[in-house]
Amino acid sequence: MEEIKSKTLYQALWNSADILRSKMDANEYKSYLLGLVFYKFLSDKMLIHAASLLEEPTTDLEVAQKVYAKAYQDEDVKGDLLGELQYDFSYTLEPNLTFTALVQAIHKGLFQLEDLVQGFRNIEQSSETFENLFEDVDLYSKKLGSTPQKQNQSIAEVMKELSVLDVAGHDGDMLGDAYEYLIGEFASNSGKKAGEFYTPQAISTLMTRIVLDGKENQKGFSVYDPTMGSGSLLLNVKKYSNQAGTISYFGQELNTSTYNLARMNMILHGVDTANQHLSNADTLDQDWPTDEPTNFDGVLMNPPYSAKWTAEKGFLDDPRFSMYSVLAPKSKADFAFLLHGFYHLKDSGVMAIVLPHGVLFRGNTEGKIRKILLDNGAIDTVIGLPSNIFFNTSIPTTVIILKKNRSKKDVLFIDASNEFEKGKNQNVLKDEHIDKMLETYIQREGVEKYAHLASFKEIVENDYNLNIPRYVDTFEEEEEISLVELSGAMQQTQQELQQAEQNLFAMLNELKGTNGDVNKELQYFIQVFGLGGGKNE
Repeated sequence: MEEIKSKTLYQALWNSADILRSKMDANEYKSYLLGLVFYKFLSDKMLIHAASLLEEPTTDLEVAQKVYAKAYQDEDVKGDLLGELQYDFSYTLEPNLTFTALVQAIHKGLFQLEDLVQGFRNIEQSSETFENLFEDVDLYSKKLGSTPQKQNQSIAEVMKELSVLDVAGHDGDMLGDAYEYLIGEFASNSGKKAGEFYTPQAISTLMTRIVLDGKENQKGFSVYDPTMGSGSLLLNVKKYSNQAGTISYFGQELNTSTYNLARMNMILHGVDTANQHLSNADTLDQDWPTDEPTNFDGVLMNPPYSAKWTAEKGFLDDPRFSMYSVLAPKSKADFAFLLHGFYHLKDSGVMAIVLPHGVLFRGNTEGKIRKILLDNGAIDTVIGLPSNIFFNTSIPTTVIILKKNRSKKDVLFIDASNEFEKGKNQNVLKDEHIDKMLETYIQREGVEKYAHLASFKEIVENDYNLNIPRYVDTFEEEEEISLVELSGAMQQTQQELQQAEQNLFAMLNELKGTNGDVNKELQYFIQVFGLGGGKNE
C-alpha cells in the first residue's frame, strides 16, 4: 500500500512540473514546484492538527478547513487555538490563506497571487526557522506569463495539480523521500547546475553507513557537511541510526537557493529545529562553525570537484591548513575542502569525502599535503567508484575515508570501478554493490582483483602515490588459444562463406530483366560478381 502511495505521490509531483517545463528550465522551475509543495506541507499539517486540537479529528482537508475557519471566527476560541498552533509549529496561517482555501478559490475563479504571496510572508515572518525560505519563488516573474493574469493562471494550474497530494496522509519521511526523488529528477534533467546539489542515493548510503559503522546506537551523534547542497547526505544518517531523534545536523552551503532547499528538506524529514544548525556562507573563505561544538562524530562531503579558490597566503596561518605548510592550488580546491572537513572531525570520528581521482596522485603542493596525511595515518581507505554515476560529471570518482589517531598507517584500497549496473543515462550502484564495498571495508582484508590492504612501507615505496591500479591488480589473463582448434574453426568459417557465395550466385542467376537493356546490365553484373567471387563462371 505504501509503495502505491509513493508512486502516486511521485507521479503527481512530476505531473505538476509539466506546466512550467515549457516556460523555464528545470533548474528554475524546481524552485516554484518545491516551494509550493513545501507550502502545502505546512498548510496541511496545520489544518489537520487544528481539527485535532478542536476535538474534531479528520484527515479530510476540506472538512478540516471548515472546522478551522469556523473556530477562527469565534473570538473565545481563536486566541488559544492560534497560541497552540504557534507553539507546536512555530507558524500559523489565516483560514483564507491555507493551500486548501487557495485551491477552492482557484476552482471558483477567485484566486489572486497576492494571497499566496501573503501566505508565504506569514510563514517567513512567523519564526527565524522560516526566514526568507520562499525568496526563490518569484511569483511575479515574467517567465510565468507576460501579464499578471497569465502569471496568476500558471501558478493556479500548478496548485491544482499539487492539490491531489496526500501530504497529511504520509509521515515526514515519506514526503521528504519524495522531495529527494524530485531533486534527483531535476538533477538528471537540468544537467550540471542541479547536479551540484545532489549526491545519488547509493553514494550517500555507502558513505553514511561507513561513517556510522559501529555507532548506530549512539545517542547524540553529530554529523557535519560543509558543502551540504540540499542536505541529502546529512539526512541519510537518520535512516541508518537507531537514535535518529537525537542526531545533531551541522551543514553549510554557499548557494542561497540550495541552502533554502536544505532547510525545507530538514523540516520535511521531521528534524526538530533544535537539532538543525545550518549556515549560508563560503566554507573555505571563512571557517564555520567556530563556536562549540566545532568537531563532529561524522563528516560527510561531496564538494564541487576541482573548484577554484583564492589560496591566499593568509590561509597558511589558518588552523585548518597551517600544519601542512602549503595550500591546495588555486585551480583545484579539492584538498582545501578535504582538510577543512578533517579539521572538524572528532578524534574518535570518521570522515567520508567524494573527490576526483587526481587527489590520489597529483604532485606539487597536493603531493606534500597527501604525504603529511599518510605520515600521520589519516587516510584509512580509498574506494574507487565507477564512472558516470553522478548527474553532473561522467568522470570516475573516489571515496576517501579519513580518521584521526590511528595506530597503523596502512591503507585499504577497494577497486569498485566495475561494480555497477548500466543505466539509461547513468551507471547505477545496486544494493549488492554497496554491501560488497561495506563488507570489504569492515573486514579490512585483501580480496583478489577487488581489494588490497597496503602497508605503509608499500605506500612509501610508491612515493605516496595512491593511484588505485598500483595496489589492486584487476588484470584478467586471457585464455590460452589452441592453434589446432583455431585452424579448424577458420576452415569451417571458410567453407560457410563459400556456401553462402554459391547460394547468392544461384539466386542472382534466377533474376530476369524487365527489358533487353536491363537484362544485359544484369548479366554483366552477375559476370563481374562471379569473377570477383572467384568461384563461379
